[in-house]
Amino acid sequence: MIRASFILLLATLTGVVFPTARGACGAPLLTDEYKPMSALADLIKAAEPGAIILVPPGEYQGHLIIDKAITLDGRGEVVLSGGGIGTVVEILAPHVTIRSLTIRDSGEHVTGEPAAIRAEVGPVVIESNTLEGTLFGIDIREASGSIIRNNTIQGKDLEPGRRGDGIRLWWSHNCIIDNNTIHGSRDMVFWYSEDLRITNNIVTDSRYGLHFMYSHDTTIDGNVLDGNSVGIYLMYSNRITMTSNSLRNNRGASGYGIGLKDCDDIVVTSNALLANRVGIYVDNSPSSVDSTGLVESNMIAFNEIGLLATPNTHDIVLTGNAFVENEEPAATHGRGQLTSNSFSHDGRGNFWSDYAGFDHDGDGIGDLAYEPRSLFGAMLAGEPNLRLFVHSPAQQAVEFTARALPELRPTPILIDPAPLAQPPTILTAVTEPATNPLAMAAAGFGLLVIAGAAAFALGRQPTLATPAGRSTP
Repeated sequence: MIRASFILLLATLTGVVFPTARGACGAPLLTDEYKPMSALADLIKAAEPGAIILVPPGEYQGHLIIDKAITLDGRGEVVLSGGGIGTVVEILAPHVTIRSLTIRDSGEHVTGEPAAIRAEVGPVVIESNTLEGTLFGIDIREASGSIIRNNTIQGKDLEPGRRGDGIRLWWSHNCIIDNNTIHGSRDMVFWYSEDLRITNNIVTDSRYGLHFMYSHDTTIDGNVLDGNSVGIYLMYSNRITMTSNSLRNNRGASGYGIGLKDCDDIVVTSNALLANRVGIYVDNSPSSVDSTGLVESNMIAFNEIGLLATPNTHDIVLTGNAFVENEEPAATHGRGQLTSNSFSHDGRGNFWSDYAGFDHDGDGIGDLAYEPRSLFGAMLAGEPNLRLFVHSPAQQAVEFTARALPELRPTPILIDPAPLAQPPTILTAVTEPATNPLAMAAAGFGLLVIAGAAAFALGRQPTLATPAGRSTP
């Protein structure tokens, strides 16, 4: 009797709800394997605001509405199933926490945009949940100050065009999106949401890993975007900093590791952009006359095109980057040059693996400027379908003709006045995704190639500045 009184007092003081064998209204709780969602709704109805509800283990089926500030904790033993109809959990009150639940089987018809969890108000905390077979994963609307962390989200097995977003924020500022793993969704998308911290997330087999629309003043750090159509795409979003992200094998129709459209004051530093169709794509960014962009100390390697930009791109500073064995180090989207941008800063340019200059004085800077003049590259800018002939005898014949007839050599699309003679050390700190052994082997081989190139460069005396790359044909 004394022990029971003590437990009751403890529950009263801490706000923890320990469900007993009877429901909130005196009715016995169901003990079958499957329980109606109304049993959980009764617990919420009986709880005081601020209570922590430790949900009895089992699977609950139906639709749940949370309209008061409570914590719902499944301790990894609870499944909430929507039965393929509508949104599973709907949050209509601030200061709600959803923790350690498995939530599955939302509706799949786009009408109503069914989700595993939808919050119409905030802040809310959604953490350590597993979401399976839902059209949209976590949908946050006008819920500033929310935290979404440590969740695993698997989209429905649908064609890419029919999928919903893994995580979506709309008009939700000052949010933290951290350490989530998303597979097989449409986008992780942020609309009209400012002052966000997007960190340590892994997104695979999706359309856009991270997609920003009119969202400003955000930090994107330590994320892994692997095997999507596009890694990170920013549209009309200003003052964004991207650091230490890994963007690999993004090879859809666009295939950008990072894409920038009409964005001002963007900083891209210490990222790894590997084996994408395009490492970095820039379209009219910065878009304002008095704005700048900084691309510094990134590893841009093994892409079809390292840097692709529209000819009106201006006032971007690129320095300390390693452009390693890209099929094209840099190109314009259409005809034109990139000479309105700076490819060095304070006397330090970038490393280009196809640079054929020398470093006689051993100061680490090539004695000649890097000025790529590929005739075949200029032809590609006007007719992208010619990419079919990359590395073919036809490409070699075109380049040989350009060397034999200098009047055919095009104007260089960029000038790096201080190219690096050796590849710089670029550190990125990212969480690696769980991949299959072949993918891990491929990634390991790529890193060995980079390391070998760097070691070979360091082992040479300061003469030819291209120990890691190809000579100009």
